[in-house]
Amino acid sequence: MHEERDTRRALACVVEGGDPRLAALIARHGVAEVWRLVLAGATDPAWTARARALDLGSLLRAERRCSARFLIPGDPEWPERLGDLEFCPEVQRLGGVPAGLWVRGERPLADAVEASVSIVGSRASSSYGDRVATELADGLVAEGVSVVSGGAFGIDAAAHRGALAGGGPTVAFVAGGVDEPYPRTHAQLLERVVEHGAVVSEYPPGERPTRYRFLARNRLIAAISQGTVIVEAAVRSGARNTVTWASGCGRPVMAVPGPIGNVTSFTPHRLIREGEAVLVTGVADVRELIGPLGVVGDDRPRCARLFDTLDADQRAVLEALPERGGRDAGEVALRAGVTVAAAFAALSELAEAGLVTRRGDGLWRLGEFGNRPLVPVPGPASER
Repeated sequence: MHEERDTRRALACVVEGGDPRLAALIARHGVAEVWRLVLAGATDPAWTARARALDLGSLLRAERRCSARFLIPGDPEWPERLGDLEFCPEVQRLGGVPAGLWVRGERPLADAVEASVSIVGSRASSSYGDRVATELADGLVAEGVSVVSGGAFGIDAAAHRGALAGGGPTVAFVAGGVDEPYPRTHAQLLERVVEHGAVVSEYPPGERPTRYRFLARNRLIAAISQGTVIVEAAVRSGARNTVTWASGCGRPVMAVPGPIGNVTSFTPHRLIREGEAVLVTGVADVRELIGPLGVVGDDRPRCARLFDTLDADQRAVLEALPERGGRDAGEVALRAGVTVAAAFAALSELAEAGLVTRRGDGLWRLGEFGNRPLVPVPGPASER
């Protein structure tokens, strides 16, 4: 395993992350033979040039300086979901399972993402988008679900901050080395992510982000989590790319609706309209979609109606009372189709709840319940 780790470490240094040719060669020949072919000049000439110039000792020292570790498939903390990338169609000529991952953070990566959701969106987010991403992330970690994102401006940062505020784990996949915070202004935020989760990259320490690398890392964000939520995104957005990867990996795609007319609402609304994403508005919606198939959560808010708490006699008696004036118990019983005794019992229970009232002349009338909060009444007669 030590020899394979060093070979994968070397390959991850000389081949750009997300190059599907490397994953295909490893699947066909194994890492040792691929490395031999690279050194022999039997693959891409650029790979060979980088391989011959590679200083593995310098790389190991850089890892130690930033307290990074290099994970490979088969390690106990390697996230198994990444294996789905082997079967995911290429997107913009990118794809494949990474040769390995550099990780900063004490928590085992597999544990940190076992129950996880990716939250992605626009870098130029609105205050609405930031609030939604923050509250959603906070609520998810409170439910034991960690939050995965990319550490960028906008929705990414709001998601990480929300998860951190909730005290739960969050994982940031970066497009450069794990020792190279990007953007620089997020250096402190990413250090907090390291403390409460992990910062992860398929690029060696010291490497800087590029547009290609942002697109490549999106596949990891999508594959490693149980589902992806897009909060805000304009017509052209890297978050849209992440959604494409999520769909290719068979993960649920969720979208939060935004204000009509906002440019950042375009992509979420389009995804919902075209059936590529499910509309979600809160933690309960997300939990339902990432949970076992066919299981519906029982923690959704419910709109109880007044009659939901009444038994048959109570409903009949309540409907037998006039909006104005009053009726005696005998007339109420006649109109409700119940016995006088049952009418008296129901009227007493409804009066206790404030739903009916007895006038001074002995007649019964409706109480002033209107739109006030629902007041429970005693249980059905069959339970008494």
